[in-house]
Amino acid sequence: MTPLKLAGLQDDTPVKMTIELPADTHRDLVLYAETLSGDGEKTWAPAQLIAPMLNRFMATDRSFIAARTRRQAARPSRS
Repeated sequence: MTPLKLAGLQDDTPVKMTIELPADTHRDLVLYAETLSGDGEKTWAPAQLIAPMLNRFMATDRSFIAARTRRQAARPSRS
């Protein structure tokens, strides 16, 4: 199986959220879930992938990381 960026997902309790996706994005998300589930060990629903994908995206976005670091440094410390 092709190694995917979301391999080794944790089984977390989801939070319900309603979003609209473009049809092509939904098709790709379904295909990603099918590919990730391909080994048969665990079956993933497309909706279960959205949060890990967003987390991975934000964790690797250097500009976002820098902005978050600046924002956290600007907050007054609680003492």
